Amino acid sequence: MNFENVLYENKEGILYLTLNRPEARNALTPEMWRDISAAVRCAREDDSVKVVIVTGAGDKALASGADIRELHDRDHMVQMVGTATIALKELEDLAKPVICAINGYALGGGCELALACDIRIATRRSKFGQPEVNLGLIPGAGGTQRLVRLVGPGKAKELIFSGAIITAEEAKEIGLVNRVTEDTREAVMAEAEALARQIMTKGPVAVSMAKICINMGSNTDMATGLMMERMAQTIALSTDDRKEGTAAFLEKRPAQFKGR
Repeated sequence: MNFENVLYENKEGILYLTLNRPEARNALTPEMWRDISAAVRCAREDDSVKVVIVTGAGDKALASGADIRELHDRDHMVQMVGTATIALKELEDLAKPVICAINGYALGGGCELALACDIRIATRRSKFGQPEVNLGLIPGAGGTQRLVRLVGPGKAKELIFSGAIITAEEAKEIGLVNRVTEDTREAVMAEAEALARQIMTKGPVAVSMAKICINMGSNTDMATGLMMERMAQTIALSTDDRKEGTAAFLEKRPAQFKGR
């Protein structure tokens, strides 16, 4: 697939979705958000894609935030179109695991992009923040909603109200980042790829059902979440993968899942 602002590369079941404006620290424009949205839709329909790794080109940033020149001139009602919000909701709802590999800054929309992924892995020199208040704005692509769900309301308010930028280690301490690697692109990509390959050995229907239950259950009450889990497990029990997985365990061999 060819897009103007992102690279879409499927290698042996791992989709590498790379923001590709390194000369601008991958600053997020409406056109880039639209490309992200289109790429996610392609991944959703592509059965050969098992896991997605989102990253940024170059060695400076996943994404340094919005293009400030575009933001300065933007008509306020354009925000209601929700280009960024829609793209990240599509990414979050993708029924395939999404790993974010962060090499450098993830600020503003870049941080919001990372929040919409399932798992975040960063180099030690990476930095995170929602500094929109410095521009007289607030996070506008889900930051006020996803950050609080991930790190709790107190920490989310502290970060958003102050516009503070924190290190990868600080981000890991509060649960914003899952893993921190050495300070090279090779290290963070190797870590992301190893995790992706580990996930790919598991039952794909089960992984998808688990993601749906976690995402939807975190936004509802316990009773509803438990009912969703029971229904998802019923679907998992109906698959050939369940028979293969249990048979492989009993026969002491690796399972060969087919995703059905």
